[in-house]
Amino acid sequence: MSRQNKRTLKTVLGLICVVFCAAACEPQQMTEDPDKAAALKNVDAMSREHAGDTATPSEAASIAAERAVVAETLAYAEVADELRYGHFVIPSDMVDPLPAIIVIHEWWGLNDGVRSVADRLAGLGYIVLAVDLYGGKIAATPADARKMMLDVVENPEDARENIRQAYQFLEETAGAPSIGSLGWCFGGGWSLNTALLFPDELDATVIYYGQVTDDEAKLEPMNVPILGIFGAKDKGIPVASVRRFEHALKNLSKDYEIEVYPGVGHAFANPSGNNYNAEAADKAWQRTVAFLNRHLTIPDEK
Repeated sequence: MSRQNKRTLKTVLGLICVVFCAAACEPQQMTEDPDKAAALKNVDAMSREHAGDTATPSEAASIAAERAVVAETLAYAEVADELRYGHFVIPSDMVDPLPAIIVIHEWWGLNDGVRSVADRLAGLGYIVLAVDLYGGKIAATPADARKMMLDVVENPEDARENIRQAYQFLEETAGAPSIGSLGWCFGGGWSLNTALLFPDELDATVIYYGQVTDDEAKLEPMNVPILGIFGAKDKGIPVASVRRFEHALKNLSKDYEIEVYPGVGHAFANPSGNNYNAEAADKAWQRTVAFLNRHLTIPDEK
């Protein structure tokens, strides 16, 4: 090797050494968003809870609405230049605008089981919009559901915009005098997120075993009545985390009700899956109906 080439090689090696030393000595920055980290942890927890589960509709999907309803697939939002279609349901005898509920699917997606429960809510006298946070996709396996849930975790702003437009649709187009939210599992966490998105506007939120937080700074602006439904044997949403959430709400003097049902695990009231428990699900449903009726104005019933 020539003397000139040796000098060049030494120069290059010296530069490489400087770069590596600088990188090694530079303090490492925390790049992980704590909200995203919590959401990813929740994806793992849901994957464990639903391992071996199926998307087969449970008994909840076979319960008929108390009165006739009219349902259609309706475009209610445009997110990332794509229309989002939901399951829109109203009582067939509706004349004037009624209070509305944003229904948010569990981790399988907006499937027939979720649609049937939306119909059941409409049969109680509500306008119901079951939104789609998966962009028209429905999971058939836990692996599919995990991937779809991860997609939302990676792009939470799309889901937020989806919810914002759903609320706007119900308020401005449907003319709903009051609006609540309800979701299970993945959708339970997003039901809480809906209350955080509309801290003074939303009239009620129901969380079925969804991801919750005890971060009082996040919860403090929220002035939405909350009903939380959880299972004592749920390993994905541990009771300890529920109690921390409850303690934070109490510290902040929020309007809340938390019910932990004994002897049941995650997804005990889901319209899809193998974990359905009819007795506990019925008790939770009755409490949910009473809560919604109390906080959402139904004509001639308040």
